[in-house]
Amino acid sequence: MKKPHCNKIQRLLLAATLSVGLGFVFSAQAFAGETHSYIVDLNSKTVTDLGSLGGNFTVANGINEAGQVAGSSQTAANISNAFVTGPNGAGMTDLGEGFGNGINNTGQVTGYAVTSLNANHAFITGPTGGGLTDLGTLGGKYSYAYGINDAGQVVGDSATASGADHAFITGPNGVGMTDLGTLGGPGSVAYGINTAGQVVGYSDTHTPAGDQRHAFITGPNGVGMTDLGTLGGTYSIANGINDAGQVVGYSYTASGEGHAFITGPNGVGMTDLGTPGASSVAYGINAAGEVVGQAGHAFVTGPNGVGITDLNSLVGLSGVTFTWAVDINNHGQVVVVGSIPEPETYALLLAGLGLIGFMARRRKAA
Repeated sequence: MKKPHCNKIQRLLLAATLSVGLGFVFSAQAFAGETHSYIVDLNSKTVTDLGSLGGNFTVANGINEAGQVAGSSQTAANISNAFVTGPNGAGMTDLGEGFGNGINNTGQVTGYAVTSLNANHAFITGPTGGGLTDLGTLGGKYSYAYGINDAGQVVGDSATASGADHAFITGPNGVGMTDLGTLGGPGSVAYGINTAGQVVGYSDTHTPAGDQRHAFITGPNGVGMTDLGTLGGTYSIANGINDAGQVVGYSYTASGEGHAFITGPNGVGMTDLGTPGASSVAYGINAAGEVVGQAGHAFVTGPNGVGITDLNSLVGLSGVTFTWAVDINNHGQVVVVGSIPEPETYALLLAGLGLIGFMARRRKAA
């Protein structure tokens, strides 16, 4: 069974902007206007435009403590290539066709790219983005990588020999791929990992009320999978984790609304962050528990998830709306995506955000 699911912002925009299938070709008809990614410094209140690889669409997905950013950018040939920047977002290095999703403090980037056999495979680079190494699969055709810690342990999901999608973790520097299993259902996906190797994501479950998808956390080095539950609804996803084991993500409430959440250390307890708009999604968290995500516009919270604040009210950029905040480091540097689309397109994006936010972070190969 193939199932759509999300990984942060590709997680959001790429579903609307990519044509079906492999090749990562941007569709000019799917998205009007320009999309840029920025580093917003909460301390200096400065904004750095990351630029592009020649096109008008750049989506950043992760930032490390040096301010190096990983993501994907449109080239002049209308192809999406993975990239990594230098410290504080300076300069953009083209890593080749594919998507960059996570980056650690040595500058190793992980993501996925098309192989010579025309299948998507997870990759890891060397320090500062040097060289792509194919991580292989769990026995199936494809794999996708989303998160990486400082030891180079990579997490994501892969097709198994049976055709199911399972979350995986690798050893240091991407060596070896271990199946993390599920919470009883057919599939699972891993999105984040911390220094201890605790992994978060979501898994299909079997419950008396029927099959559901729930956020999970593992123990160190991916051992054991614990169901984090929901905010009262049937669906939850964990997107990020800090070294204390505080987890952030998205969950249905009992009334069917989608709300961002944060947990306590080691995933204990799920607290609703609320939403000033129709829905909210949390994507990243730093050591202080400051959370970033999307709730109509990009948002940031105070320590331990207290108070959602529209990022546009803290740091403004003329003509640009900061729509998604996807990651934050311990220095208060936030990676955001901002758009200058046509008015009709922008309205449609906002109206459909709740659905796109957790159902369409990427398309899978058939």
